[in-house]
Amino acid sequence: MKRLGMRIFLSHLLVIGLAAVILILASQASLPNAFERHLRKMDGRLMMRGAGMMLELYREYRNSFNEALFLALVVAVFVSILASAWLSLRIVSPLQALARATRRIAQGHYDERVEVEGEDEIADLGRDFNNMAAQLEQVEARRRQLIADVSHELRTPLTAIKGYMEGLLDGVLPAGEETFHQVYQEAERLSRLVDDLQELSRVEAGAIELHFRPLRLEQAIATVRKRLGPQIEAQGLTLHLYLPDSLPAVLADEDRLIQILTNLVGNAIKFTPRGGEINIRAEQRGNEVYVTVEDNGIGIPPEHLGRIFDRFYRVDRSRSRETGGSGIGLTIVRHLVEAHHGRIWAESEGEGKGSRFIFTLPVARQA
Repeated sequence: MKRLGMRIFLSHLLVIGLAAVILILASQASLPNAFERHLRKMDGRLMMRGAGMMLELYREYRNSFNEALFLALVVAVFVSILASAWLSLRIVSPLQALARATRRIAQGHYDERVEVEGEDEIADLGRDFNNMAAQLEQVEARRRQLIADVSHELRTPLTAIKGYMEGLLDGVLPAGEETFHQVYQEAERLSRLVDDLQELSRVEAGAIELHFRPLRLEQAIATVRKRLGPQIEAQGLTLHLYLPDSLPAVLADEDRLIQILTNLVGNAIKFTPRGGEINIRAEQRGNEVYVTVEDNGIGIPPEHLGRIFDRFYRVDRSRSRETGGSGIGLTIVRHLVEAHHGRIWAESEGEGKGSRFIFTLPVARQA
């Protein structure tokens, strides 16, 4: 920054020096003509007194002019140096503050910010820096929250397994089929959580390979209906499809589209009481197909709608654990929909009034 300030200062001095040289050369070149015009305005008798007196008058005129010019240059250079130093400081000081803040962020202090004044390019740089720092702070907060959530989610089944094992070792629990089944369920839950975490990391990193091709949405829904049919019947639920005959093909990866629908319908199954209904609707709007998975289950309070797709976020944690949810299924769905260049959001009128998950897919262009 010191070198930058010196370069700015020297560049200002160079401009001042060039301006001074040009001013001197221009004034000396125009001085004879100015003196001649001055004589013409004088009385003609002065011109008759001889060339010597005219030459002396010219010298006095030039000396007076040069003296005034020198004094003006000295004052101008002095004022310009002060102005250049002030401007250089104004430019370098915010950059020095940015450099200090950058070093602080590199050390892990993501709450560092810089003061922003004005509307120039340096102020824009300061605002962009503050926005970047805020984003980094949010990423760090999410990272810490993720570690805490993962630790909590892993601890729960591990604690249960440890408790069963201690009960078996102490003879408190019988070494029977029911005990082993409970241990197996906790281990299976732990395995599902690890699989979901691995899938989430791949999806968030964009490491999944998608094979886009024109697909009929009816085929994907039929696969999901066949896959989840036993769960739907076991819960005493009814699945309705509302798909218009004119629905165009969508551009999607078949396996991932089935995964999106499976997660959304499976989520509706978990949170819809016995005897409830699940509806799948689809309609074309412009160059997109809107797909809605709707249920009349427990619903989502309005304050939770904005965070329903966050990792490990549950509206009702105890209910989710009873049904075996890991809390990251909807996060995976959101990333998969976005990988298809679509959007997804949730709607609900409140608790006990059901919920709707709506996502979009691009219409496949026909050759």
